[in-house]
Amino acid sequence: MLQAACDRAAWAPELAAAAWRTEMAAFTERRRGGGGRFAGCSRTVCPWWRLAVLLFSVSSLPAVTALVEGLYCGTEVCYDVLGVTREASKAEIARAYRQLARRYHPDRFRPGEPGLEGETQESAQKKFLLIVTAYETLKDEDTRRDYDYMLDHPEEYYQHYYAYYRRQLTPKVDVRVVILVTICAISIFQYYSWHSSYNEAINYLVTVPKYRIQATEIAKQQGLLNRTKEKGKNRRSKEEIREQEEEVIRDIIKTKIDIKGGYQKPNLSDILLCQIVLFPYYLTNYVAWYVSWVYRFTICREEYGNEEKLYIIRRYMKMSQSQFDSLDENTRQSFLEKQLWIKENYEVYRKEQEEEMKVKMATDPRMKRYRRWMKNEGPGRLTFIDD
Repeated sequence: MLQAACDRAAWAPELAAAAWRTEMAAFTERRRGGGGRFAGCSRTVCPWWRLAVLLFSVSSLPAVTALVEGLYCGTEVCYDVLGVTREASKAEIARAYRQLARRYHPDRFRPGEPGLEGETQESAQKKFLLIVTAYETLKDEDTRRDYDYMLDHPEEYYQHYYAYYRRQLTPKVDVRVVILVTICAISIFQYYSWHSSYNEAINYLVTVPKYRIQATEIAKQQGLLNRTKEKGKNRRSKEEIREQEEEVIRDIIKTKIDIKGGYQKPNLSDILLCQIVLFPYYLTNYVAWYVSWVYRFTICREEYGNEEKLYIIRRYMKMSQSQFDSLDENTRQSFLEKQLWIKENYEVYRKEQEEEMKVKMATDPRMKRYRRWMKNEGPGRLTFIDD
């Protein structure tokens, strides 16, 4: 049905032109004295009357072909459905919609009311859906503009189909809002995940004797573990005293030990949302640092400081800043003593580390047992040969 309507809309101008040519040929023939069943008619009245009827039919073609079933209000004009003109304001359209909605709403419809004679529950429901469609079409400025353009340019039916279905299929929610909500959700998950990892690290360090003894000594020096005699109602049980001591030791470990790497203390500036917001600031600092680096050490030929040397060593080792910071101070100092910021020295150091790792793997008893198992039994069996 939709294709047939499109075909009729496409052929209507050509049919009108053909009818016009036929009429003009008949009119010319009658002026020359030709016969026919209209031969007795006046030469001035009959042809012009028929010509006026034809012009009226041709002028009505755009309004007919502009209304296609399946687009907007179908074969009805949305303005006529609401009883407003094309110049009506949004307030007038809303007022007309509310008045009609009260009359035709399925919950308020009463058959036989004044002005609703002949209406049934089913017809009123269809009328109400048409009213809602007309209001949804005309209340939005962009949709109303497309609809007015369709009424004024009925011949561009392909463009009307595209504009209508593009708006129907386009998500109603702004994409920017979706992206912002997603980034916020990821940031919240990051923060709580890092906070959980940090608490796990603290809980583990509390059980390590080395850190527990140090924290206990610090707490005694600060007078946080000095037990005073309590009497009466304020006297606490042993369980309460033990819990308080554990909390003191835990707080000291938090403040005195700087955990690096994946278990470090969470920082709001490290989450995704803050990283995106502060990206221009970080980019500006990086560009300024890079220009300063090129000017100082490439153009002016300055000598590297300890920070610059450690930075070059970290880049050679392909380690992140947090991974490099997790190394102890003696290890980083050994890097400086070996002058690993020089490319040749680092290559020698890397080969030495590889050879040392090979020797360690060759002399490790566990690796020996693994190789013997792979040689004798293979990965397909469960037997394990021990020395």
